[in-house]
Amino acid sequence: MTLRIALADDQALLRSGLAALLRLENDLEVVAEAATCAEALDAVRETRPDVLLLDVQMPPGESADGTVGPEDGLGVAERLREDGGPTRIIVLTTFGRAGYLRRTLEAGADGFMVKDAPVERLVDAIRRVHQGLRVVDPELAAQSLAAGPNPLTAKETEVLRAASAGGTTTDIAARVFLSEGTVRNHISSAIGKLGVTNRAEAVRTASDSGWI
Repeated sequence: MTLRIALADDQALLRSGLAALLRLENDLEVVAEAATCAEALDAVRETRPDVLLLDVQMPPGESADGTVGPEDGLGVAERLREDGGPTRIIVLTTFGRAGYLRRTLEAGADGFMVKDAPVERLVDAIRRVHQGLRVVDPELAAQSLAAGPNPLTAKETEVLRAASAGGTTTDIAARVFLSEGTVRNHISSAIGKLGVTNRAEAVRTASDSGWI
């Protein structure tokens, strides 16, 4: 049986190189390629591949009907899970961080691998997820477990997520519909819980751990 594969990555050279490698396998057929999140959604909905290899950091782009795509690959995974289609999803990323792993699994993907993994391992992952298994880079899995449960409250998480977009306390307060004093309190509490010294470090630590 031939497995039908779709590739979504905004780096054309990497995407075409990976497609060429996969086509060397007798049981794999690359049926679609995409460079944006919108194109990835369109490609999967049109070609119904068995497995989608999906980059995390892609531009939203626009569909043929002008619809703007999700902000990143994880948004694509979430949309496809909402569609309820049969396509299995493996997220590929340059950023081998536990936070991406946690968010990937929450988005409903079936596998998570870093882009510098040997192609033999990737091919094996494709076959395994098609069989209904979940494939996760073992080192990232260990990092994710080491990070432990999220110590932040829902409001602290919301405020740090808003802070990750940058801006002043006033800007953040406007985004989350809270007073500036309340925002400062939540940020201060988060800084203490995460054992860091400032807002930027709190955002980075929470992001790396998959909590925002």
